[in-house]
Amino acid sequence: MSASNPALLRVLRLGMVGGGSGAFIGGVHRMASALDGRWRLVAGAFSSDPTRSLASARSLGIEGPRAYGTWQEMLEQESRLSPSERIDAISIVTPNASHFAIASAFGRAGFNLIIDKPMVTTLSDGVALQEIVERAGIVCCVTYNYSGYPMVRHAASLVREGAIGAIRKVLVEYHQGWLATALEQSGQKQAAWRCDPAQAGAGGSIGDIGTHAEQLLRCVTGLEVVELSADLTSFVEGRALDDDGLIRLRLSGERAAQRDRRSTAKGLISVSQVCVGEQNNLTLRVYGESGSLWWKQEEPNSLRIALLDGEERVLSRGVVSGDAASATRLPPGHPEGFIEAFANIYRGVADAIVAKTSDISTIAIHPTVVDGVAGVAFVEACVKSHAAQGAWIEMGM
Repeated sequence: MSASNPALLRVLRLGMVGGGSGAFIGGVHRMASALDGRWRLVAGAFSSDPTRSLASARSLGIEGPRAYGTWQEMLEQESRLSPSERIDAISIVTPNASHFAIASAFGRAGFNLIIDKPMVTTLSDGVALQEIVERAGIVCCVTYNYSGYPMVRHAASLVREGAIGAIRKVLVEYHQGWLATALEQSGQKQAAWRCDPAQAGAGGSIGDIGTHAEQLLRCVTGLEVVELSADLTSFVEGRALDDDGLIRLRLSGERAAQRDRRSTAKGLISVSQVCVGEQNNLTLRVYGESGSLWWKQEEPNSLRIALLDGEERVLSRGVVSGDAASATRLPPGHPEGFIEAFANIYRGVADAIVAKTSDISTIAIHPTVVDGVAGVAFVEACVKSHAAQGAWIEMGM
């Protein structure tokens, strides 16, 4: 994609809200955006505290007029700049509850958006933001970074080609152990806001990692969640949000029969942040009529395929083509991982922005505002289902 059209290689100007000192995900976004040389961080408001924001800016080499104390100041000043000077996109890496106010304000002003997941905290805000994005004609990406892995994209291609037949069942597990104790009560910043409904929204583990699982399922299978039944738990005493969840799914789409519930593809998502010994165990299994696929994030450079005739193969990045090949940077045997996958998302956004502003025809791959709305709908449906003792809830979009 990018390499085949030199015009797409223009370096874009990036602004960031949040992600200052002590913020894990802000550093990840900066590394990912810089990896391909497609983005340059030129402006930012890195904290809700103006003094800390300016200190973070200095530590990142941003000084002078584009080091901002607040995001409101950043929006006002950047809006006054000419198109050749203003930022090309704003990356929003603040706690979830602030996403909508920031994204909607920048979106209405015509700035392209890159938003960490979940996109917002309520479905109504998600729908409203989608309307803003579509009305403004801007690019909006939600950083579901696992869809940037080459072998995830290859799995999606195999499903679309019919390599395993019509899908019958999909299992996604996302298990961590870092919140097995009341870490949020120790003052640990990342745990504190993720366990606070006022900052994280209605979902704990289902919002933080469950939305990744839901988007990965949709990305690979092409299916949509029609209904779900959720059982959510807060195992750690005093924790306000869920830290574990089991969600049954009924799926539908062009590769799933839709005659009745018995013929609809089924799914199961298991998420937990209290599984002692687990680090970042995201695993996907897709079972079709004639084969199956298996992928694990902690071993991301391979994809297992098993077929009905007994053939079983482990595919590596050396055999991929198309979208998966364009997401690969190194030869086989040289592992690629989390940052590279994240960088593929940023590269896709860069391609989309340059294509839109330069009238260039290209295929830009990145999760969109539609994926963001789907993730918020998933969280709301899970919370409603759990409150109704696991009743089946239709997905609202």
